[in-house]
Amino acid sequence: MTVMESISARTDTCASGPKAHPRPEGQDHYTISEVVAFTGLTAHTLRWYERIGLMPHVDRSHTGQRRFRNRDLDWLAFVGKLRLTGMPVADMVRYAELLREGDHTFAERQELLEATRRDVRTRIAELQGTLAVLDFKIDFYGGARAASESERV
Repeated sequence: MTVMESISARTDTCASGPKAHPRPEGQDHYTISEVVAFTGLTAHTLRWYERIGLMPHVDRSHTGQRRFRNRDLDWLAFVGKLRLTGMPVADMVRYAELLREGDHTFAERQELLEATRRDVRTRIAELQGTLAVLDFKIDFYGGARAASESERV
């Protein structure tokens, strides 16, 4: 078992939510085309993730074709969540490096995720303020339109 597999076995990489990608029952080997279909990522993006160190080592077939596994799909689902947070790619790569380094990096990984959580909470608060402004304007226009229509009657 590799370090990624042993860490991955103990790491919740979005396991608490519904699966983001359909998986054929009992299958654990996927071509790049299947992963593209499951994740919505492009083949170019998957290769780039691998090249920059964001993807762990991807197995290869005897002909050199990439063979992704369920753990890779789990990792990609987690990376997708990190992307949604707005985490910079460099920080995602750093997280992946720390993960590969082993258990002694738990504290650094935790801090990286906590900093991202703080950023997300700040963005959520900003968006809630923006939503309040939109709600106010929508209510204003709804009331003004209703008043305008009642004057015509």
